[in-house]
Amino acid sequence: MRRLKEASRAVVAEHADALIALSERLHADPETAWEEHRAAAAVPALLERAGFDVTASYLGLDTAFHARFGSGPVRIALCAEYDALPGLGHACGHNLIAGSAVGAALGLAAVADEAGLTVEVYGTPAEEGGGGKIELLDRGAFQDVDLAMMVHPAPVDVAEARPFAVSHSKIAYTGKSAHAAAYPEAGVNAADAFTVAQVAIGLLRQQLPPSARVHGVVTHAGDAPNAIPERATGRWYVRAETLAELAELEPRVMRAFEAGALATGCELSVEAESKPYAEFRADEGALAQYRANAVALGREFAPPGQAARMNRASTDMGNVSLVVPAIHPYIGIGSLPATNHQREFAAHCVGGLAERALLDGAMALAWTGIDRAAGRVATETGHGRKGRS
Repeated sequence: MRRLKEASRAVVAEHADALIALSERLHADPETAWEEHRAAAAVPALLERAGFDVTASYLGLDTAFHARFGSGPVRIALCAEYDALPGLGHACGHNLIAGSAVGAALGLAAVADEAGLTVEVYGTPAEEGGGGKIELLDRGAFQDVDLAMMVHPAPVDVAEARPFAVSHSKIAYTGKSAHAAAYPEAGVNAADAFTVAQVAIGLLRQQLPPSARVHGVVTHAGDAPNAIPERATGRWYVRAETLAELAELEPRVMRAFEAGALATGCELSVEAESKPYAEFRADEGALAQYRANAVALGREFAPPGQAARMNRASTDMGNVSLVVPAIHPYIGIGSLPATNHQREFAAHCVGGLAERALLDGAMALAWTGIDRAAGRVATETGHGRKGRS
């Protein structure tokens, strides 16, 4: 075990400059959900040069890919995210996620034959609201994987992901335009419909569970002050502890949007941006192994508190965790007081501490994959128990 881990560490170190360059390239050229064409070409290129079999436009998704190395009985999947946030670039650090996934895959490939591994990298687009992993799951990805992993940047290190389930909806009101001064009675104000809906949501919060989150943005609400807006659009998220709780909560929020339509006379349209993201079920055995490996690399996990709350962020990796064993730890980049989804956090996703997080994340994931393979061997030789923790 120690020898295999040192061999994987050496390979990650050997590719450190290339991994950092990849991360910096993604950071400098952010692409949003379903538009990550350059990233989807750049990320697997390094794997292909290392001997991985790469499938572009995987399962019919233009900006997804799949890379595979080895033929061992233990299948380890690394998830590479690379989409950016509209207007904020890589303010969630997906450039580092992609770099760590590629680095971990290279480290595991170096020991795949001896460890009995098949190493797979899934290029997973559109995590920021588009549900790329859910689309891949629906098309047959991740079947029979022994362990799926990724590591996500955050202000501080937190091992266990505890994300909310979330739904993503596009909201649109259609009214009727009119001259706001001369003929106001002829108009039906779509912008006012959003005002009514947001007031109703604000009042609804009094009766929501403490863990619920309802938030959104109006993306368009008219073009000129003297013309009553005939169309208004927005994007809204509803979060809850579990998919079951979300199914109960979301209709209550939708009634607030219906109230906006009823009060103003507008027509309401609601379109789901993706299937709902699920809560996360961590594989406890792999999580313990990741913790030990990260500590061995000199990482320190933060105590519970405000700085550690990024582990509550929603992710479509939750849907993967309901199908196969999975972990989704957070790795700190020393960004405080900046936190995820701030411009200042994006600035911290390159540079010395970000580079260390990228390489530590790659090695911790690779070592956890080696641990999972060793556990499988122990199980098959009668020295352990097989099964998901």
